[in-house]
Amino acid sequence: MKTLLSACGTPGARPLLVGVVHLLPLPGAPRHGGSLAPVLEAARRDAAALAVGCDAVVVENFGDVPFHPRRVPAETVAAMALALAAVGEELGDLPLGVNVLRNDAAAALGLCAATGASFLRVNVHTGAAVTDQGLIEGEADRTLRERARLAPGAALLADVHVKHASPLGREPIGRAALDTLERGLADAVIVSGHGTGSSPDLDTLAEVRAAVGRRPVLIGSGLSAENAAGLLEHADGAIVGTCLKEDGRVERPVDPTRVRRLRELVDGLAG
Repeated sequence: MKTLLSACGTPGARPLLVGVVHLLPLPGAPRHGGSLAPVLEAARRDAAALAVGCDAVVVENFGDVPFHPRRVPAETVAAMALALAAVGEELGDLPLGVNVLRNDAAAALGLCAATGASFLRVNVHTGAAVTDQGLIEGEADRTLRERARLAPGAALLADVHVKHASPLGREPIGRAALDTLERGLADAVIVSGHGTGSSPDLDTLAEVRAAVGRRPVLIGSGLSAENAAGLLEHADGAIVGTCLKEDGRVERPVDPTRVRRLRELVDGLAG
């Protein structure tokens, strides 16, 4: 994944598309159905559909609401390890990543070390945010030291002013993004809208781009065929989930036709 990120900002670079495998509820979650088999089957299906057009895929425990604010239990990590292994078999050489919701970077790094996943997403890496899980504080100091110990090659993608949250304090998003890169040592920053499937404000995205220069900026939610041209003027790619699902509904399976169409559209914007 670091190789893909290193190409960001170069003239004519192909915008990155990182597809999302939204896992069904895992063991221990309130909505878990009692068997892991359907979870793994759905993960494989969605991964295969994403592989027809995405540059990388990230797996997250999306179905585990309400989320643990920080550390997740052992059963979540164990189930995610099996899901990552299943998804990896469908992806071939495509980079595989993990996001342990709500904010367990330590578990994500352990999963990278155990499964060979090459990147992780961290919702609150620096600063602090008021969320539906309460106050969440970034742990960049611990995360970077754990990465050096467990998975030194893993790229760290960090949200700034993350969705489903309000930043604690009045720091402008551009300054937050710069601190996330320069003081939090993230490899890329992610800018999202207010919630799942909502796109970031263009002015907000432009502010982040102006603040960080040509360092990697990814859209974290809400990219679609309708807004891709405008959003990608200020970003190097996007993490895409909802718009790639059947009928654009997050609870539905990934639609490979939608994946191909978005890939073609985004490639047409390069250069």
